[in-house]
Amino acid sequence: GQVLALVLVAALWGGTQPLLKRASSRLQHVHERTWLRQLLQEMKTLFLNIEYLVPFFLNQCGSLLYYFTLASTDLTLAVPISNSLSIIFTLIVGKVLGEDIGGKRTFAGMVLTTAGITLCITSSVSKTQGQPSAL
Repeated sequence: GQVLALVLVAALWGGTQPLLKRASSRLQHVHERTWLRQLLQEMKTLFLNIEYLVPFFLNQCGSLLYYFTLASTDLTLAVPISNSLSIIFTLIVGKVLGEDIGGKRTFAGMVLTTAGITLCITSSVSKTQGQPSAL
């Protein structure tokens, strides 16, 4: 259960990053004379943009889920799973959106990351066999 929750956290974090990047590109067109007016105009631009608010909300839901999952999950599993897999989800969603994510080296990195996460999970499972599992 916790591993699936951490994969969902990674999907929420990583999957929303390219969407947030795309939606925040409008900020480049905001130019004000003072830093305070610039800040206020940027906030207005972002928070009145539904294309920004939806991925932002989903990203924050991922953070809440991560916080609640940490209460019952081993940190040696939680941090690598959520952070490493979020990078993979960022690359996948970026590719779907048409971004250039790299070539063979990027794919090799994704495979190695997945292998490392698999090793972390199997190591944790083998340590807790015979005991009630936190997974």
